[in-house]
Amino acid sequence: MLSRGVQSTAWLSQLRGVQAVWRQAASYSAEASASGAAADAAPSSSPAEPTQAQPAETAAAEAAAAQAATVSAADAAAAAAAAEAAAPVWAAHTGVKTLDGLPMPSWIVAVPKPKRSPMGLQEAIKAVQAEARAKFDESVELHMCLGIDPRRGDQMVRGAATLPHGTGRSVRVCVFAKDDAAQQARDAGAEVVGDEDLIARILESGGGGLQFDKAIATPEMMPKLSKIARILGPRGLMPNPKMGTVTSNVAAAIKTMKQGRVEFRADKGGVVHAGVGKCSFKAGSLYDNAGAFAAAILAARPKGVKGGTISGYLLSASLCSSMGPGIPLNVASLVHAAQTTRKAEA
Repeated sequence: MLSRGVQSTAWLSQLRGVQAVWRQAASYSAEASASGAAADAAPSSSPAEPTQAQPAETAAAEAAAAQAATVSAADAAAAAAAAEAAAPVWAAHTGVKTLDGLPMPSWIVAVPKPKRSPMGLQEAIKAVQAEARAKFDESVELHMCLGIDPRRGDQMVRGAATLPHGTGRSVRVCVFAKDDAAQQARDAGAEVVGDEDLIARILESGGGGLQFDKAIATPEMMPKLSKIARILGPRGLMPNPKMGTVTSNVAAAIKTMKQGRVEFRADKGGVVHAGVGKCSFKAGSLYDNAGAFAAAILAARPKGVKGGTISGYLLSASLCSSMGPGIPLNVASLVHAAQTTRKAEA
């Protein structure tokens, strides 16, 4: 508040200086106009001292005319100064306060937008689809705030979920395998398959131009992947046994990746993000995908988290599109969708 007061005082001092310059200029112009009018009205000879050839009545009339011209010039200068001091026309239309024709400083009060009340999952899905106005097919994202401490190793939430209706994106799969496993991967539809030669190409290129989005490896190939771990790791492509990407059954893993596998990991704030489909999906498909993802999050609950499902673990959630606003969700409806998905899978 002190800095704002100092700025306001400095602004007012500058304003008063400008006003003083304007008043001085107005007085100079008034004096100049008055003297000019008097000079135009006065005769070549002084009216107060009439010559012998000029009658006394004529001299008195000329003196009265000169005095009247001087008074009228002074009145005109005063009227001009009053017009300059009056508020300009634009101020009357805009409602801006002015001081001698200059706008006065004013504080702009920020009006916060009203917050939305939490919605049920089905209502939120319909609202997201209705508010999606981008020219492309926007993704539907689900964000959940968890009551965990990510700094503790025993409270880290990480895993994967398989969406029953897919994510709406085509996934390119790479498989590090040899012999029969490599042939099974090709038959299952893997885009990139290889062993030592593929590792050598990735190491030579330095990770540039990787033509796959997910990577799967057989257990026997994992020791050889240590050469390119620095390339695949930062890109999230390194196979991991905990994520189910290190397996001998590569055909089933490829099918799961193609179907719609979503990997998740809590960030530093304890928030989990994931895309659960596209706005062009049916509302029922988005509901099933959101329920499947919520079920995976509930299943990955750490043992050290205290409290109930809603009060202690799943604190809040929101649903949004790629370019749309977030819509708060009723956590109970999200838990109900997760339970419904579990029953359907059982």
